[in-house]
Amino acid sequence: MDCLLKSNICFSRRVRENIVLFLLFIMLPGCTNQQNNSTQASKYNKLLDSVSHLYDTGHELKALHKLDSATRNYHNLYIRQWFAYYTHHYNYQYFIKGNEALAGLYTDSMLMLFDSQEKKLKYPSQFGMANFYKGGVLFDQNKYEEAYQYYYRGKIVASRNLDDCTLSDYDYRLGMITYKQEHFKLAAYYFKTGLEQNNKCDLNFRGFQRRQELFNNTGLSYSKIDKGDSALLYFNRGLKFIDSQSKLFPAQKEDLEVCRGVIYGNAANVYVRKKDYRTAEDLLNRSIKINLKPNNDNKDAQLSELKLAHLYERESKSDSLINLLQQVNKQFDTIKNIVAEADWNLLMANYYTKKNEPQLAYNYLQRHVALKDTIASRDKSIKATNTDGQMERLRKTHELETLERHNNSQQQYLKIALLLGAMSLFIIFLVCRNWLKSRKSIKTLSRLNSRISEQNHNLAYALDELSQSSGEKDRILRTVAHDLRNPLGGVASLTALMAEESEYTNEQKELINLIKETSNNSLELINEILEATDDISAKSGKKKELVEINALINQSIELLRFKAAEKHQEIQFKDTGPIELNIIREQIWRVLSNLITNAIKFSPDGGLIQVAVIDEGKMIKIAVADNGIGIPDNLKEAIFNMFTDAKRPGTAGERSFGLGLSICRQIVENHKGKIWFESDGSTGTTFYITLNKPKKG
Repeated sequence: MDCLLKSNICFSRRVRENIVLFLLFIMLPGCTNQQNNSTQASKYNKLLDSVSHLYDTGHELKALHKLDSATRNYHNLYIRQWFAYYTHHYNYQYFIKGNEALAGLYTDSMLMLFDSQEKKLKYPSQFGMANFYKGGVLFDQNKYEEAYQYYYRGKIVASRNLDDCTLSDYDYRLGMITYKQEHFKLAAYYFKTGLEQNNKCDLNFRGFQRRQELFNNTGLSYSKIDKGDSALLYFNRGLKFIDSQSKLFPAQKEDLEVCRGVIYGNAANVYVRKKDYRTAEDLLNRSIKINLKPNNDNKDAQLSELKLAHLYERESKSDSLINLLQQVNKQFDTIKNIVAEADWNLLMANYYTKKNEPQLAYNYLQRHVALKDTIASRDKSIKATNTDGQMERLRKTHELETLERHNNSQQQYLKIALLLGAMSLFIIFLVCRNWLKSRKSIKTLSRLNSRISEQNHNLAYALDELSQSSGEKDRILRTVAHDLRNPLGGVASLTALMAEESEYTNEQKELINLIKETSNNSLELINEILEATDDISAKSGKKKELVEINALINQSIELLRFKAAEKHQEIQFKDTGPIELNIIREQIWRVLSNLITNAIKFSPDGGLIQVAVIDEGKMIKIAVADNGIGIPDNLKEAIFNMFTDAKRPGTAGERSFGLGLSICRQIVENHKGKIWFESDGSTGTTFYITLNKPKKG
């Protein structure tokens, strides 16, 4: 009576993008000493790229003809290339033609490529995907026990080599199997795990469909084990997710309504158990109204109608009950569902029992029992499977294989140890012989060491003099910069007042504004020089204190939001729970402000700036990402240098003096942290900072 979201409505079976694209990343051939084979492999890889392009643009049959015709002319293909060949045929038969039997033969061919333990270890991603494809075919053939074995084997073999999005598909299918076997607690675990992994998938429509389906299935599994509050939590999260993301997919409005309707019907079960019949009835009516429309999930609507009929029976609403049952009866000609038909006959039997018409009640009850026997016979093999025992067997098999590999490795290590022992004896012999020769050189080395010590002393003296000279230079630089700041500030203020007067000609106003802008730029340069020299000369002058880092970042962001608003930019902040760091507050605030200011400066009008704090155990990582102009490769090496030439104007013409990032690096390194960046040179930059957490105790 419950409804897992159906694949043909809320989750498209055409998932070939995660399979075909997967091939493009794994198609590199192994090393070979034969130039002929290498040339052939390169040509075949280009052929595969061409075939994939044809396939992805809707010319599937043409792509396969081209692949088959060309493959006949190639010999000694690599395992990855044969795997790609079979995968294209599998995709066509499974997703395009719907021929599960022929698709299963191609998965068998894939698995035969890995006919030794060595090949399974060398190509874990391909071996894992072959198991996944085979499990998918068996799943659609209702061979759940066999499908479970292939899914689980593929997951434990390839889990370290597959991305989270692909692993989410594994856990989704494992959840579907265990749900059908009525292992609802285990199904909830798989669906929740799949949901966590799916959060890392791209949010295209396929990913959107799968994620909301996982919300619903998790809630449905919890409702089956009487955890109503947990079930409602996931149902509501699913509905909120659909509402929050629906604006991204306006063309699929009807599909989204179907998904809402399914969740409404499933959530009604929980409210029935809570005896909140009014809410349950409202949800069921909403579900029926949506899914009884043509081309929507009519089968789910039929199940929701029967749930509503049970509610009417519970509340003794006889007229509403019989009207609804007559309506459902008309649907059986077009909506075939043996489970719904069995339930309908039971409701009719109960209705006529209460009407004191035993013969009619008996006839409906007989039909109900016959249908239930058919359903029980069909589901017997599914529910009889001992999932826990099967998991344990698969885990033990994997452990035995791991131990066997470990044993082989130990034998190899023993041989290497013996070889190293023999080499050690030979080395000892050489050492002894050379030691006798080296005694003659000791006196010479002693004399050289004395001379080196004397030179080191002179060098240390020179370095001390250089340090004093550098300090004196910084003092002079600070004095000059400080003395220049006041008159320049006066010039800037005076020209600002003059610019507001109306008695000057346009040419005079232009010159006044030029003086004002030059004065302000000079003041900004002097301030950065003072900051740089202050940081260099006072590294240890300020004491560290415990500071809650999320609050400090938020404070910095709030102060800069007005600056971002001038360019219509948005700053997003993703924090963690409260984390205190032992830092110099003003210095780290300066680093954060500098990075966010740079993100604003180099991002376009209307851009997005993202700031995040990530807890990495013993340290935290802070990320500041923009979608601006990026950092070209020729400037990356010099970006942290003081007075660097790697400076560019901002997107609105803002000036840059090349001091800010140098100051940031000095401050972060003074805190025993690290600072770096990632940029593709054209579409934005992300700066990262890592800072150590205080040691506990």
